[in-house]
Amino acid sequence: MTEQGLTAESIDTSRPHPARMYDYYLGGQDNYEVDRAAAEQLMAATPDVRRSARANRAFLQRVVGDVVRSGVRQILDVGTGIPTSPNTHEAAHAVDPATRVVYVDNDPIVSVYAGAKLTATPGTGFLLADLRDPAAIVGSDALNGLIDFDEPVAVLLVSVLHFVDDAEDPKGLLRALTDRLAPGSRLVISHATADFHPREVGERGAEVYSRATANLRLRSRGEVVELFEGFELEEPGVVQVSHWRPEREPDEDDGRVAVYGGLAVKR
Repeated sequence: MTEQGLTAESIDTSRPHPARMYDYYLGGQDNYEVDRAAAEQLMAATPDVRRSARANRAFLQRVVGDVVRSGVRQILDVGTGIPTSPNTHEAAHAVDPATRVVYVDNDPIVSVYAGAKLTATPGTGFLLADLRDPAAIVGSDALNGLIDFDEPVAVLLVSVLHFVDDAEDPKGLLRALTDRLAPGSRLVISHATADFHPREVGERGAEVYSRATANLRLRSRGEVVELFEGFELEEPGVVQVSHWRPEREPDEDDGRVAVYGGLAVKR
Protein backbone atom coordinates (compact mmCIF):
# COMPACT_ATOMS: atom_id res chain seq x y z
CA MET A 1 0.00 0.00 0.00
CA THR A 2 2.82 2.42 -0.85
CA GLU A 3 2.33 5.31 -3.21
CA GLN A 4 3.71 4.58 -6.66
CA GLY A 5 5.83 6.86 -8.83
CA LEU A 6 7.75 8.57 -6.03
CA THR A 7 11.52 8.73 -6.16
CA ALA A 8 14.29 10.34 -4.18
CA GLU A 9 14.43 13.02 -6.88
CA SER A 10 11.03 14.31 -5.74
CA ILE A 11 12.39 15.14 -2.28
CA ASP A 12 13.13 18.80 -1.56
CA THR A 13 16.58 19.05 0.03
CA SER A 14 16.86 22.83 -0.30
CA ARG A 15 15.00 23.55 2.97
CA PRO A 16 15.09 21.86 6.37
CA HIS A 17 12.32 19.35 6.90
CA PRO A 18 10.88 18.62 10.38
CA ALA A 19 10.82 14.85 9.80
CA ARG A 20 14.48 14.79 8.79
CA MET A 21 15.41 17.12 11.66
CA TYR A 22 13.61 14.76 14.06
CA ASP A 23 15.52 11.85 12.56
CA TYR A 24 18.74 13.72 13.33
CA TYR A 25 17.69 14.37 16.94
CA LEU A 26 17.20 10.62 17.31
CA GLY A 27 20.63 9.86 15.88
CA GLY A 28 19.33 8.65 12.52
CA GLN A 29 21.07 8.82 9.14
CA ASP A 30 18.12 9.78 6.91
CA ASN A 31 18.78 13.52 6.83
CA TYR A 32 20.72 16.10 4.82
CA GLU A 33 23.17 18.85 5.61
CA VAL A 34 20.45 21.49 5.52
CA ASP A 35 18.49 19.50 8.13
CA ARG A 36 21.53 18.96 10.35
CA ALA A 37 22.40 22.67 10.24
CA ALA A 38 18.87 23.68 11.27
CA ALA A 39 18.77 20.98 13.95
CA GLU A 40 22.09 22.12 15.40
CA GLN A 41 20.83 25.70 15.42
CA LEU A 42 17.73 24.62 17.30
CA MET A 43 19.70 22.52 19.78
CA ALA A 44 21.96 25.49 20.47
CA ALA A 45 18.90 27.64 21.20
CA THR A 46 16.96 24.94 23.05
CA PRO A 47 19.41 22.40 24.50
CA ASP A 48 16.67 20.02 25.64
CA VAL A 49 15.32 19.33 22.16
CA ARG A 50 17.25 16.07 21.71
CA ARG A 51 16.22 14.85 25.16
CA SER A 52 12.61 15.74 24.34
CA ALA A 53 12.72 13.92 21.00
CA ARG A 54 14.11 10.76 22.58
CA ALA A 55 11.60 10.90 25.43
CA ASN A 56 8.84 11.29 22.86
CA ARG A 57 10.08 8.24 20.98
CA ALA A 58 10.13 6.19 24.16
CA PHE A 59 6.57 7.38 24.89
CA LEU A 60 5.47 6.12 21.48
CA GLN A 61 6.84 2.66 22.18
CA ARG A 62 5.24 2.47 25.64
CA VAL A 63 1.87 3.76 24.55
CA VAL A 64 1.69 1.41 21.55
CA GLY A 65 2.38 -1.53 23.84
CA ASP A 66 -0.34 -0.32 26.19
CA VAL A 67 -2.84 0.08 23.35
CA VAL A 68 -2.27 -3.45 22.07
CA ARG A 69 -2.40 -4.94 25.56
CA SER A 70 -5.78 -3.21 25.99
CA GLY A 71 -7.12 -5.34 23.14
CA VAL A 72 -6.89 -2.95 20.18
CA ARG A 73 -5.42 -4.68 17.13
CA GLN A 74 -5.57 -1.86 14.57
CA ILE A 75 -3.37 1.23 14.55
CA LEU A 76 -3.52 4.28 12.28
CA ASP A 77 -0.25 6.21 12.75
CA VAL A 78 -0.85 9.67 11.25
CA GLY A 79 2.16 11.88 10.57
CA THR A 80 4.54 9.02 11.18
CA GLY A 81 7.66 10.75 9.88
CA ILE A 82 10.81 8.99 8.75
CA PRO A 83 10.87 5.40 10.03
CA THR A 84 13.11 4.91 13.06
CA SER A 85 13.37 1.44 14.57
CA PRO A 86 11.69 0.23 16.66
CA ASN A 87 8.76 1.46 14.59
CA THR A 88 5.12 1.45 15.62
CA HIS A 89 4.47 -1.96 14.05
CA GLU A 90 7.53 -3.42 15.78
CA ALA A 91 6.35 -2.18 19.18
CA ALA A 92 2.85 -3.51 18.45
CA HIS A 93 4.02 -6.88 17.15
CA ALA A 94 6.17 -7.39 20.23
CA VAL A 95 2.84 -7.71 22.09
CA ASP A 96 0.73 -9.30 19.34
CA PRO A 97 2.08 -10.01 15.84
CA ALA A 98 -1.47 -9.98 14.48
CA THR A 99 -1.82 -6.22 15.02
CA ARG A 100 -2.39 -4.32 11.79
CA VAL A 101 -0.68 -0.94 11.32
CA VAL A 102 -1.16 1.69 8.64
CA TYR A 103 1.28 4.58 8.51
CA VAL A 104 0.09 7.90 7.09
CA ASP A 105 2.22 10.87 6.07
CA ASN A 106 1.98 13.69 3.56
CA ASP A 107 5.65 13.79 2.61
CA PRO A 108 7.14 11.95 -0.37
CA ILE A 109 10.35 11.26 1.54
CA VAL A 110 8.43 9.19 4.07
CA SER A 111 6.76 7.27 1.26
CA VAL A 112 10.14 6.49 -0.27
CA TYR A 113 11.46 5.13 3.01
CA ALA A 114 8.19 3.34 3.84
CA GLY A 115 8.60 0.88 1.01
CA ALA A 116 12.02 -0.12 2.30
CA LYS A 117 11.47 -0.03 6.05
CA LEU A 118 7.78 -0.38 6.88
CA THR A 119 5.50 -2.14 4.46
CA ALA A 120 7.54 -5.29 3.86
CA THR A 121 6.08 -6.64 7.10
CA PRO A 122 2.73 -8.44 6.70
CA GLY A 123 -0.16 -6.50 8.18
CA THR A 124 1.46 -3.08 7.61
CA GLY A 125 0.71 -0.44 5.00
CA PHE A 126 1.43 3.15 4.05
CA LEU A 127 -0.90 5.87 2.83
CA LEU A 128 0.37 9.12 1.34
CA ALA A 129 -2.17 11.60 2.72
CA ASP A 130 -2.41 14.76 4.80
CA LEU A 131 -3.95 15.21 8.25
CA ARG A 132 -5.43 18.45 6.89
CA ASP A 133 -7.64 16.30 4.64
CA PRO A 134 -9.01 13.71 7.08
CA ALA A 135 -11.68 12.54 4.65
CA ALA A 136 -8.93 11.36 2.30
CA ILE A 137 -7.54 9.23 5.13
CA VAL A 138 -10.64 7.60 6.58
CA GLY A 139 -12.25 7.27 3.14
CA SER A 140 -9.25 5.73 1.42
CA ASP A 141 -9.84 2.42 -0.33
CA ALA A 142 -6.23 1.62 0.53
CA LEU A 143 -7.27 0.95 4.15
CA ASN A 144 -9.46 -1.97 3.10
CA GLY A 145 -8.19 -5.21 4.56
CA LEU A 146 -6.08 -3.46 7.17
CA ILE A 147 -8.36 -1.03 9.04
CA ASP A 148 -11.95 -1.91 9.91
CA PHE A 149 -13.71 1.09 11.44
CA ASP A 150 -16.42 -1.15 12.87
CA GLU A 151 -13.81 -2.41 15.33
CA PRO A 152 -11.67 -0.34 17.76
CA VAL A 153 -8.79 1.52 16.15
CA ALA A 154 -5.95 3.40 17.83
CA VAL A 155 -5.21 6.69 16.10
CA LEU A 156 -1.72 8.01 16.81
CA LEU A 157 -0.77 11.65 16.29
CA VAL A 158 2.73 11.73 17.72
CA SER A 159 4.57 15.03 17.31
CA VAL A 160 2.44 16.17 14.38
CA LEU A 161 -0.25 18.54 15.66
CA HIS A 162 2.28 21.22 16.64
CA PHE A 163 2.77 21.66 12.89
CA VAL A 164 -0.93 22.50 12.46
CA ASP A 165 -1.76 26.19 12.92
CA ASP A 166 -4.84 27.36 14.82
CA ALA A 167 -6.29 28.72 11.57
CA GLU A 168 -6.29 25.16 10.21
CA ASP A 169 -8.65 24.10 13.03
CA PRO A 170 -6.81 21.17 14.61
CA LYS A 171 -9.81 20.22 16.78
CA GLY A 172 -12.06 20.14 13.73
CA LEU A 173 -9.55 17.99 11.86
CA LEU A 174 -9.42 15.59 14.79
CA ARG A 175 -13.21 15.33 14.93
CA ALA A 176 -13.34 14.49 11.24
CA LEU A 177 -10.53 11.96 11.60
CA THR A 178 -12.01 10.17 14.60
CA ASP A 179 -15.76 10.46 14.01
CA ARG A 180 -16.02 6.99 12.47
CA LEU A 181 -14.09 5.28 15.25
CA ALA A 182 -15.93 2.54 17.14
CA PRO A 183 -16.33 2.65 20.93
CA GLY A 184 -13.19 1.38 22.61
CA SER A 185 -10.97 3.14 20.11
CA ARG A 186 -7.96 5.06 21.37
CA LEU A 187 -6.54 8.48 20.58
CA VAL A 188 -2.86 9.11 21.29
CA ILE A 189 -1.38 12.59 21.04
CA SER A 190 2.01 14.00 21.84
CA HIS A 191 2.66 17.70 21.37
CA ALA A 192 5.55 20.12 21.85
CA THR A 193 5.14 22.87 24.43
CA ALA A 194 6.88 25.95 25.78
CA ASP A 195 5.55 25.40 29.30
CA PHE A 196 8.90 24.28 30.76
CA HIS A 197 11.25 26.89 29.32
CA PRO A 198 11.44 30.68 29.16
CA ARG A 199 9.23 32.21 26.49
CA GLU A 200 12.15 33.34 24.38
CA VAL A 201 13.36 29.75 24.06
CA GLY A 202 10.11 28.70 22.42
CA GLU A 203 10.22 31.74 20.18
CA ARG A 204 13.70 30.86 18.98
CA GLY A 205 12.56 27.33 18.22
CA ALA A 206 9.56 28.60 16.24
CA GLU A 207 11.88 30.92 14.30
CA VAL A 208 14.08 28.00 13.22
CA TYR A 209 11.06 26.04 11.98
CA SER A 210 9.70 29.08 10.15
CA ARG A 211 12.56 28.62 7.70
CA ALA A 212 11.75 24.93 7.29
CA THR A 213 8.85 23.35 5.41
CA ALA A 214 6.42 23.60 8.36
CA ASN A 215 5.76 26.19 11.05
CA LEU A 216 5.78 25.27 14.72
CA ARG A 217 2.80 26.05 16.98
CA LEU A 218 3.68 25.25 20.59
CA ARG A 219 0.68 24.71 22.87
CA SER A 220 0.09 24.76 26.61
CA ARG A 221 -1.10 21.77 28.60
CA GLY A 222 -4.64 23.15 28.63
CA GLU A 223 -4.63 23.49 24.86
CA VAL A 224 -3.36 19.93 24.45
CA VAL A 225 -6.08 18.61 26.79
CA GLU A 226 -8.67 20.31 24.57
CA LEU A 227 -7.46 18.28 21.59
CA PHE A 228 -8.83 15.15 23.28
CA GLU A 229 -12.40 16.50 23.13
CA GLY A 230 -14.90 13.64 22.75
CA PHE A 231 -12.53 11.11 24.36
CA GLU A 232 -11.97 10.12 27.96
CA LEU A 233 -8.39 10.56 29.10
CA GLU A 234 -6.82 7.61 30.87
CA GLU A 235 -4.39 7.96 33.75
CA PRO A 236 -2.14 9.82 34.21
CA GLY A 237 -3.86 12.25 31.82
CA VAL A 238 -1.86 14.75 29.79
CA VAL A 239 1.65 14.88 31.24
CA GLN A 240 5.21 15.26 30.06
CA VAL A 241 5.92 12.20 27.94
CA SER A 242 8.75 11.21 30.29
CA HIS A 243 6.14 10.95 33.08
CA TRP A 244 3.57 8.93 31.12
CA ARG A 245 3.65 5.44 32.68
CA PRO A 246 7.47 5.41 32.76
CA GLU A 247 9.39 2.17 33.00
CA ARG A 248 11.78 3.83 35.43
CA GLU A 249 11.47 6.69 37.88
CA PRO A 250 11.94 9.96 35.94
CA ASP A 251 15.06 11.87 36.95
CA GLU A 252 15.50 15.61 37.41
CA ASP A 253 16.53 16.16 33.80
CA ASP A 254 13.27 14.61 32.59
CA GLY A 255 11.52 17.65 34.02
CA ARG A 256 12.85 19.66 31.08
CA VAL A 257 11.21 17.45 28.44
CA ALA A 258 9.14 19.86 26.39
CA VAL A 259 6.53 17.44 25.07
CA TYR A 260 3.13 16.54 26.48
CA GLY A 261 1.50 13.20 25.83
CA GLY A 262 -1.72 11.42 26.58
CA LEU A 263 -3.94 8.45 25.76
CA ALA A 264 -7.74 8.59 25.66
CA VAL A 265 -10.55 6.16 24.91
CA LYS A 266 -13.77 6.63 22.98
CA ARG A 267 -16.76 5.48 25.01
